[in-house]
This record gives sequence, structure tokens and C-alpha cells, in this order.
Amino acid sequence: MADYRDLRISVIGAGMGGLACALAFARKGFKHIDVYETASNLGFVGAGIQLAPNMVRVLDRWGCWDSIEAEATNIKSSSIREGSTNRELVHVQMPDIAEKYGYPHCTGHRASLAGGLYDGCKKEPNIKFHFSTSLTGITSFGPDKTVFTVQPRGGEPFEVETDVLLGSDGIKSAVRAALLHTLDISAEVEDTGQAAYRIMLPRSMMEHDPELLELLDADVALRWIGEKRHIVAYPISGKTIYNLSTCQPDVNFAAATNATYTTRGSKPAMLKVYADFCPVVQKMLNLVPEGEVCEWRLRSHKALPTWVLGAVALVGDACHPTLPHLSQGAAMAIEDAAVLAEVVSQAPGGGADREALSRALKTYELLRKDRTTLLVDLAASSARTLHLGEGKAKEERDRQFAAAKKKGTPIPDKWASPEVQDMIYSYDCVKEAQEKFDELYAGLVNEQNGHVDGDTNGYANGHADGITA
Repeated sequence: MADYRDLRISVIGAGMGGLACALAFARKGFKHIDVYETASNLGFVGAGIQLAPNMVRVLDRWGCWDSIEAEATNIKSSSIREGSTNRELVHVQMPDIAEKYGYPHCTGHRASLAGGLYDGCKKEPNIKFHFSTSLTGITSFGPDKTVFTVQPRGGEPFEVETDVLLGSDGIKSAVRAALLHTLDISAEVEDTGQAAYRIMLPRSMMEHDPELLELLDADVALRWIGEKRHIVAYPISGKTIYNLSTCQPDVNFAAATNATYTTRGSKPAMLKVYADFCPVVQKMLNLVPEGEVCEWRLRSHKALPTWVLGAVALVGDACHPTLPHLSQGAAMAIEDAAVLAEVVSQAPGGGADREALSRALKTYELLRKDRTTLLVDLAASSARTLHLGEGKAKEERDRQFAAAKKKGTPIPDKWASPEVQDMIYSYDCVKEAQEKFDELYAGLVNEQNGHVDGDTNGYANGHADGITA
């Protein structure tokens, strides 16, 4: 019988999802893993990121959590405040997250997370990175033979034959575009109507102001909310940086004629957007140096009818991009990677049976699609609730915030709501894959043979009973 560890795994993109895929397969014993990345190096950028227990559980299995945790902040509570007045609507204590779920809820720098994954990859001799190399096309999706073409910068294009091709190339995914084109499916990237400023204030800018220093030194994640806008803030990098991420209506990108996702922002324009927010917010926004204001366009696309074709599968933002309001985007990509390595290793015949290998990839989709769709919908729903303007709906939302001061009560902000946290944080993607693989795989075999018993996708709800968007 063939050994699954001899399968050739090709990964397009070396972002969070791509690094996670490479590390997941290497840790599972696969011997031939190639990662193709357009950039000349990883050059980690970005701002803060939340590191929830469901993500940390996977990182710890891969042996790369300790280095990331060393400079992370263990969040012990969250405070949701009215943007205009700084009045606290609710304070959610989270002192027992690690006790309940086995791992803490932390905040950190995106570069720390990506760097931890990359360091893990560099320790694995079976992972090879190909930088400055772009995907130009997919000739065959398999399952019999999977062939794609890449082009090194300044070099000639060449074909690569592989056993499994993973598209972890983000919201602008070339793998997704090729897969959907082959199936004659249209799924254009969509504007969400929202944009974000991402701001990092060093301790040196805040330490002379007691009010700001108190924010930086606290183990608290803050939200200031207002009509159509909000700001999330928390300390990162060993409390040497205070991270702020905003969300507001997209004005600058909507008027643009190209498909740019990031632009150099205007400080006066940023201050104008949050002009009616409270003085402490004004102080922080005014600290941002002129010329260092960056704005991101928040984009998405409709749920895809499939993530898999032959031996090609999509990962992370390539198949389920999300708004950031639930702080689960990177976590979902990392979970995708862990589940992919698990199901491919369980494919009957060790991968020699190409149809069985393709079905194993479809099992990945069954395990992940319902859950990721739910989290994407919850993130969008939470934004709508946070951004309410004056009226009865806002009054009811604020009444619910007030009622939530009793521990364990549901909260309108889904990220901080105990029942949503429990659904997300208790989830073990690898354990579910191990427990459900045989059942879901058999359902696909029966479906192919014309004997469908119920809806196999119903098995993969990720313990989301009673949680709706």
C-alpha cells in the first residue's frame, strides 16, 4: 500500500494560511512540501491580531505557540463603550478562559504569529519555499494528474506536477479564479462598504499620559462603538505597542477606479470620521504621525458552491473571507490547514487511489464549510448591531448590554458574548476531523453510488447548535 507521506503537496501563497498548510503537513510526516510565493520574502507587516484558544490549540500542537505567547498579552476582560462619551455599556470579565478551554485568549502582533509559523516551517527539512514565484495557470485539476504553471520573477515559466494543490493565496486568489472558471461559476470579490484604519502606537508616545498608559498596561480589549463606526483597541508586543483597528464606511476606495485594497490615508480625513468620539480616542488618533495613516478596504465574496475540484482545494480567505469583527479570520485559515493535513493522511490507499484522495479533500470541505460560513455571518451580523444609529433598535441593543452585566448573559457584540465564545473556543478542529472522517467520507462514497442517507454536511456544524447570525 502507498504511504501518504510520499504525496507531493504544493501550496500557493505564504501568508498565514500557506505557512499553516506547510507546517501542518510537515508535522503530519509528509516529505514533499513546496510553497510558492509571489513576494521576494515574507517581510511580515500588519498590525495586531487576536489569538483565540481554538487557534492556540492548533499552534501548540505544532510546537510554535511558546515563542508567540512570550510577547502576547493575555486578555482578562473586554470593555464595550459608547464612542461619543466613553460610557461603558458592559464590562465582560474573562479571567477563566484558559481554565475553561485549556488555552488563553491573547492579543499579539501579526508579525509575531506569522514569524512563529515561519520559524516552525524552517525547522522542517521537508518544506521548500520558492519566493518571487507566481502561479500563472492550472493545466489539470486532477484527480489523476494535477499540473500547474509558475513563473519565477525574471525567469521562464515552468510546469509542476503535484498530488495535492492548495490555494492559500488570499482574497485575490488566482487558484480560486482558475477553479471557478473551470466550473463556469462566477464569484466576484465584493465590496462590503467598509474600510479600516490600522494604527500602532508605541509606548514612547503614550507613557507620558496617565490615561493612555493605563490603557496600554491593562489586560483589556476595548471597543468604542458609534453609528456606522467602531474602534477596537488592545496592547500587543509585550505591551510596548497599543493597537487600534477601526471600521467605518468606505469612502476613499469606493471612489477609486482600480482594485486597490490598501491606500495611504489622510490624517485629517481620519480625524473627521471620528470627530464626535470621546477625548481619549481623539488623543490617540492625534498621536498618529502625518504620513503614517493607512486605510484598508474590507472585501468579501459570496459563499462558494465548492472549495474543491479534483486534487485542488482552497484555504482561508481564498474560500471564506470574513469581516474582522469576530477576530477569527486567521484562526479559520489555521484550522483549515490542520484539517487538510488530517484528512489527506486518512485518504484510503495512502493517496494512490486518486478518486479517494479527491473525496478526502471534499471531506475537508464538509468538515469546514458550515462552521466557517456561520462565523463569517456572525461577524457581519455583529457589525450591523454595533453600528446602529439612534432609534429603537439601538435602545434595545443598549438595554441588552445593560442586562449582560450579569455574568454569562448573551451580549449583542458577538465577539464578547459568552455563548459564542464557548462555541468558538471549545472547538477542536483536529479532534472533529478524526472523529467524523470515516462517516463523512462514507457519505460521499454512497452519494457517488446513488445512495444518499440524509445531509452529510449536517455532521459538521462545529457545535453551533442554537447560535445564529
